Amino acid sequence: MDLTGGSTLARTSHAHPSGTVPADTAPPGRGRSGAAGPSGVAAPGGVPEARGPADAERLAPPGRGSPAGRGTARPAVTELRLSAFAGHRGAVHALGPVTLFTGPSGSGKSTTLRAYEALARLGAGDPLDEVFPDAADCVPERARPDAQGRRGFRIGCTVDGPAGPVHLDLAVQAEPRLRIVGERLTRRGRTLLATALRDPGRTTVQAEWHTAGTTPVTRAPLPDDLLGTALLPLRVAGKTPGQLEVLAAAEQLVIGVRSAFPCDPRPEGMRAPVLPGEGRLRRGCANLAEVLHRTHTDCPRRHQRLAAVAGAGCAGPVAGLGVQELPEGTVRAVLERGGRLPATPLGRLADGELRYLALALTLLTGPGVLAMDRIAEVPDAMQSLTLLADGLDRGLDGRQVRELLDLAAGIAADGHIRVAAAVGERTVGEARRTPGVTVVDLTG
Repeated sequence: MDLTGGSTLARTSHAHPSGTVPADTAPPGRGRSGAAGPSGVAAPGGVPEARGPADAERLAPPGRGSPAGRGTARPAVTELRLSAFAGHRGAVHALGPVTLFTGPSGSGKSTTLRAYEALARLGAGDPLDEVFPDAADCVPERARPDAQGRRGFRIGCTVDGPAGPVHLDLAVQAEPRLRIVGERLTRRGRTLLATALRDPGRTTVQAEWHTAGTTPVTRAPLPDDLLGTALLPLRVAGKTPGQLEVLAAAEQLVIGVRSAFPCDPRPEGMRAPVLPGEGRLRRGCANLAEVLHRTHTDCPRRHQRLAAVAGAGCAGPVAGLGVQELPEGTVRAVLERGGRLPATPLGRLADGELRYLALALTLLTGPGVLAMDRIAEVPDAMQSLTLLADGLDRGLDGRQVRELLDLAAGIAADGHIRVAAAVGERTVGEARRTPGVTVVDLTG
């Protein structure tokens, strides 16, 4: 990507052999295509190698009618690239339906998931300063500022789906001012969108997107604090084959990347009764009882399945999951023990049991029951969910880990839900024995 003002879409893009952004790319203003942003932030010029035959036919975006014979797979993030992010350099991670990151403390498990969540939030339209409130911590430690004092980081991903693999690469300047300095959206070796910072004094970047009409490229300024790809559906008319291809790629990328739910159950907040409400599970799962109050009536089949899963991971007999309405107007969830045994309030369960139940509930419900930005305009057939869980196995015993991995792999097999999580070293053996689970070791 040329961040010095030259046209980028008029030139042919070539894949970097590793599929990552070259590490030795020069900073902007030094006159080379694929120039870097701030020191240590090469612009997204390394387009991942095209996979599959060239696509010569028109490509209709999701929801606008697809050509006959094209698959209808749900968009999903299949690769995460941390070209220069915190402690990661040139890291490329393939993501399967269930991907578990492992490694010793300090190997980068949490920052890997943080990069995924950041891309999801940018895809949902969140501004850059809200996504990276501590952006300086994301800059590689040994990245030195350039003559203008600029430093930053680079991340990217690939989303596969009806349009085939679509790649996004992003260069972010963290210092002296947080801004996006380069973005590249590509599909099968063709650059569909490229942005460049041309005037540091303005709060915009110059964007160019593929048109393939009487005018081959459309140029316009875009904000430097928002993901340009997420803005394309509002800016592209969709009148030419090139515009339709851009829309299809952008919409697939946005759908795939933003369909993520970071879940970090906090047992200390899950024990007290809660007020009934809309019943959408929050990140810390403190409103677990409220959600079970909803699923008990609205989703009886899923609720019954959750009760069966609870029996496999909680101590003692479990006949079901119930909800009690208390006099003060709150609700609390209980484990029904069956027979003459009294029900056990969830507040009496161990931390591991509560975390196990919350994670299982996330896997068994989906976007409609989670406090996430569900894409209302996307048909249910295209909806998907990726559960992001840092410390998936934290506080769980071996039996609970086995049950949760089996549940995740089984549910992920149908394509509705995917999992990207970090686990400790003691879980690796069980994970490797579970069909459908991919283990990524970040050691070394």
